[in-house]
Amino acid sequence: MSGEAPSVLDGAIAPQRNTNLFGHAEAEDFLARSYRSGKGHHAILIEGPEGIGKATLAFRFANHVLTHPDPSTAPDRLSPPDPDSMVSRQIVAGASHNLLHLTRPVDDKTGRAKSAITVDEVRRAGHFLSQTSGSGSWRIVIVDPADDLNRNAANAILKILEEPPKRALFLVLSHAPGKLLPTIRSRCLPLRLQPLSNDDLALALETLGAPLDSGRMAQEIAGLAKGSVAQALKLMNYGGHDIIQAFEDVLKAQGPGARKAMHRLADVLSGKDNDVLFGFFVEHLTEHLVEQARARAQAGDLAGADRAARLSSEVGERIAVAQAYNLDRKQTILSILEEVRA
Repeated sequence: MSGEAPSVLDGAIAPQRNTNLFGHAEAEDFLARSYRSGKGHHAILIEGPEGIGKATLAFRFANHVLTHPDPSTAPDRLSPPDPDSMVSRQIVAGASHNLLHLTRPVDDKTGRAKSAITVDEVRRAGHFLSQTSGSGSWRIVIVDPADDLNRNAANAILKILEEPPKRALFLVLSHAPGKLLPTIRSRCLPLRLQPLSNDDLALALETLGAPLDSGRMAQEIAGLAKGSVAQALKLMNYGGHDIIQAFEDVLKAQGPGARKAMHRLADVLSGKDNDVLFGFFVEHLTEHLVEQARARAQAGDLAGADRAARLSSEVGERIAVAQAYNLDRKQTILSILEEVRA
């Protein structure tokens, strides 16, 4: 049983299908030993930047638990899932009666994922957990990511976490755990994953058929990706590297050239089917503003620091409002860029 899977980046492998995991051996060993002890926590908050393998680890651990439902006889190490096993085939097909992948549902009208995990999705999780497993196995819910829960959904998941059914396991993923409800964090055991090293990032990309060469561009991409396979793929396969350069051009341009540079960038980002690239730019812009706020504060420009900090927190909200009311994306981008340059 599975929620609607979010779209997978070009060149990537859906986490439920991925048999490769790089850079998280310690976390794997911790999960395996904790489960075998029979004293594992009912809810684990797997934290870390987007695209470093959190979901792949969650599905690997879920596969381990469902393959070895008796903790006392389970191996003390996680192994790559066996694609030919019944458990793996059911998970990949979204047909496991013991696993629910809770993620943003697809809008029937647009065919795109909705902007949030709704309370209706959490109610599905409650119904799923209330059913008795025919095999007496575990019931596992992967919340992917919990950052996408809207307020009502977050409160609903909290109620389930407070009184979990027996043999229920929650694997709660988060790119930014500080933004979650403190009460949700307090009900979970935190497991922090670090960004991949450059070597592990290179191995992961090579496995995906997107190897980094030894040139300057490869070094630049590795630096910009910051240990995230997802970020590297956006830089390489979606034109993210070019978008960063175009944004730098906007910041440096003077006079009439500035307006032209802004329109060129806005035209690309507002193009049809450019949602991934647009999301990448919003992340990069927000990070730029946060760094700008920090730099200005250190330089003693407190007014400038406050302005950059406020704008960094407003960008996401303004984008969300524009999407909710179907406002012109190009105009939204242009207005934000004007403020960034001011």
